[in-house]
Amino acid sequence: MKSAAVLAAAILLTTAACAPVVQGGPPVALPIGLQETAQVGSISMSSDWLNAEGDFSETFSDEVHEELQRCMWGTAPINVRIHIDQLHRADRLGVLLNGDGVHTLSGTVEFVDPSHGNRIVGRFPVSVATSAQGRVGGLLGDRQMMVSEEFGRAICDQAFGRNPRDRGPHNATRG
Repeated sequence: MKSAAVLAAAILLTTAACAPVVQGGPPVALPIGLQETAQVGSISMSSDWLNAEGDFSETFSDEVHEELQRCMWGTAPINVRIHIDQLHRADRLGVLLNGDGVHTLSGTVEFVDPSHGNRIVGRFPVSVATSAQGRVGGLLGDRQMMVSEEFGRAICDQAFGRNPRDRGPHNATRG
C-alpha cells in the first residue's frame, strides 16, 4: 500500500512538471499604464517536449530575466509565464561545414499580476530566429544562451515596444 502511494506521488510529480504554466487563450495586449510601471517578478517556463541539454530551463530563465530587467523598470512586480512550443538549434557540424546556421525558438508568453489574484494582464506568441554567428560562433558559442537572449529581447519588443539593448557586439546575438 505504501509503495502504491509513493508510485502515485512520483507519477503526479512527473506529469505536473511537464504541465504548461501558460493558461492559454487569445492574445492580450499589455495595458499601456502597466508598460511603464511593470517590474519583472518571477519567470516560469514549461514545455511539452524539448530537445535540449538539461540546463536549458535555467539558462533560458536567466537570459530572459536579464533582458526583461532592461525593459521592465517600474515598481509593480509582474510574473512571467512562458510555454515553449519549439526549439531548434543549428547543428555544430552543419555550421562548421556551411559557414552559418540558425537557432529558432517559439512559445507563448503570459504576464500575470500577483497582486490581483494572478490575473493575466498580457499574452502573446513569440517566435525568434538568430544566427549561429559563423563557423567560430557555431562551433564555440552557447546556442542556448543566444536563442534565449533573442527570445527575451523579442518579449521586450512585443510587450513594451522597446529593444532593451543597443545594437552592437556587446551581447550574444549582436542585435
